[in-house]
Parts: sequence; structure tokens; C-alpha cells
Amino acid sequence: MSDVRIIEMGPRDGLQNEKTPISVADRIAFVERLVDAGLRTVEVGAFVSPKAIPQMVGSDEVLRGVGHIGNAEFHVLVPNEKGYEAARGAGAKVVSVFAAASEGFSRANINCSIAESIERFKPVLARAKADGLKVRGYISCVLGCPFDGEIRPQAVADVAGKLWELGCYEISLGDTIGVGTPLKAKQMLRAVADHVPAANLAMHFHDTYSQALANLYAGMEEGVHVIDAAAGGLGGCPYAPGATGNVATEDVVYMLEGMGIRTGVDMEKLLAATNEISRLLARPPVSRVATALNAKKRRAVT
Repeated sequence: MSDVRIIEMGPRDGLQNEKTPISVADRIAFVERLVDAGLRTVEVGAFVSPKAIPQMVGSDEVLRGVGHIGNAEFHVLVPNEKGYEAARGAGAKVVSVFAAASEGFSRANINCSIAESIERFKPVLARAKADGLKVRGYISCVLGCPFDGEIRPQAVADVAGKLWELGCYEISLGDTIGVGTPLKAKQMLRAVADHVPAANLAMHFHDTYSQALANLYAGMEEGVHVIDAAAGGLGGCPYAPGATGNVATEDVVYMLEGMGIRTGVDMEKLLAATNEISRLLARPPVSRVATALNAKKRRAVT
């Protein structure tokens, strides 16, 4: 398991549900700190309706503002062709589309059925291919839905297969409300791997019931070696009541390094980035590791 790759979600997914507005300048500085800490793939924004997610207003400025950083890859979310045009105009090199494994969440999140969402993505994938951009695919609610309840693994596999056929280079599987457990995660991943190679899958697990690390470990045993995480355990989902943030990047790094897997992430610099964004949000990080390390630092000072 020496090739595990972490994709940092904090500047986009981590901030989209925060009530405290974060300025463009602070979002750019956050990205700079994360890259300096060793995180080379960062999702920096979303080209979505400002009425739906006002926290992502200014994503074009953020994307342009990090253009000087040459040793990282920056992703942005696009819901449709209009979003793609805006992202392309801001200089995007990698865009992400997002579907759901449940009809209830699809209608709540993007106001259409699963089938309709796939149709929306077709012109985005076609234009991205013509323009030479990579497209990543997300699937929400792969282990449970706040509206439809339990999700069948085959339902996830069907959506993943469609995104793969359309040309997404990687499919990120999201436990949006964090209800999954290791056995269910394995069963879901095995079903999806029948349609998409495990090497092209990623795990995007929220930590609502403190199962994210266990689920990630189970997924790694199934051959999935890409992990989405958010510094400080930031985030949640505005359309998933009760869901907490993504698994914390600090917690993932601590686990992987403890397993002898090199992440290339400097924990001290990552902690500094987390502490600064937490200060701006006026709340402590959710990450257990960040909390422990901060307490250790305070004891050392006193």
C-alpha cells in the first residue's frame, strides 16, 4: 500500500457548508499553505449557483489566484455546461461532475433524477475531451441516503459505470452522511470494481459516526488507494441533515504514516493550515489528531 494518494477537499467541500464567509484572499492563502504542507492535489472551488451555495462565490478568483503554484493540481466542481464554461474561462485544468446513487438525494442536491444528471454531464465530458481537460466524477450517498435510506451496492455500481463510460478518469465514492461501516464499504467497493478498475476509484468518506478511518482501511484492503480528505475535518453537506465533515486530513496522514505509508505531508505545516482556517471560522478543528497535537503544543509551552 505504498501508493496511497490524498486529495484535499478543504477549500471546496470543507467550506461549502460553513456559515462564516471566508474571503477569496483567505481561501487562496489556505490553498497555498496546504500545498506547502505537501498536498499536491487540492479541490479549490465550485462553479455552482451563488444562490444555492454562496460560500463558493469567487471560485474563479481563487482558481486564478493559485495559478502561480506550479507543483500542484487544482480541481473545481461543475454541475453542468454553464459551470464548465465558467471554470474553463478561469483556467481550470481538471473539473469534477457530481451524481448521486439515490434518487432522493439527486433531486435535493441538483434538482433532477439520476438519469437526467447523466444527460447533463454528457456535453461537459465531450467538451472537456475536446479541450484536453480531465474530468473526475463524484457519486454521493454510496452507503446511505438521508431521503432514501440504505443504498444497494449495485445502484452505486450502475452510476459509477455510466460515469466511467462517459470518460471520467477517476470516480470518487462518497459516504455523504457517514453511515457506512467497513463490511458495507467493502461490499460496495467490490460491486463498483466490477464496472470501474479499483485503481480508478477514490474514497470520500464523512466521519459522522466515527467510522471513516475504519472504512478507508477496509477500502485500501480492496485495492482502492485514493482518499479524499479535508483539513481539520471541515465540511458537511447542505442537503444532508446531520452529516458532519469529511474525514480529517490530519487523521488520515497519522494513520497512513503509522502504517509505514509515506504521504509526503508535513504534519506541522498541515496543522498550521488547519489552525489558521479554524481561527477564521471561529471554531476548533474536528480532527482528533489536530486536537491532540494542539493540546501537546500548549502543554509544551506551559
